[in-house]
Amino acid sequence: MPLLSEHELGLRVDQLRKESKKIGFTCGVFDLIHPGHVRYLRAAKKLCDFLIVALNDDASARRHKGAPLPLVPGLERAEILADLRWVDAVVMMPDDRPLRLLELYRPDFYIKGGDYAAGELKSAKALEEWGGGTQVISVDSDHSSRQLRSRIRAD
Repeated sequence: MPLLSEHELGLRVDQLRKESKKIGFTCGVFDLIHPGHVRYLRAAKKLCDFLIVALNDDASARRHKGAPLPLVPGLERAEILADLRWVDAVVMMPDDRPLRLLELYRPDFYIKGGDYAAGELKSAKALEEWGGGTQVISVDSDHSSRQLRSRIRAD
């Protein structure tokens, strides 16, 4: 499925709810896609029928990670993510935090990598309001964008 606007994704989510499908939501920068990202998204998809990836746009990625990141422009990161078979929809996230989009789509699961603890997720309380929950998946610590950037600089 291609990159969707917030409105288009909202319509799709409404239809999926009528079909009693479980909606999963994750977010991140996903700069320099690597096996850790793929393994994480594969595990996330096992928790739901429809997996949304909210992708930090370039400005929010810079605020979150610092310049000169992201190395790969947002629309290119979105194209790569949208082509992964475990990802059902990609939406750009201009916000620093996912709360607005979580409230918009009201997923059944907010899924994050194991570098977070469920209790640390500031948005977890909002999910409880509509009966959603948080899921933390342990991450592949052998792979990270930071490690990949370091290896590239070392060459």
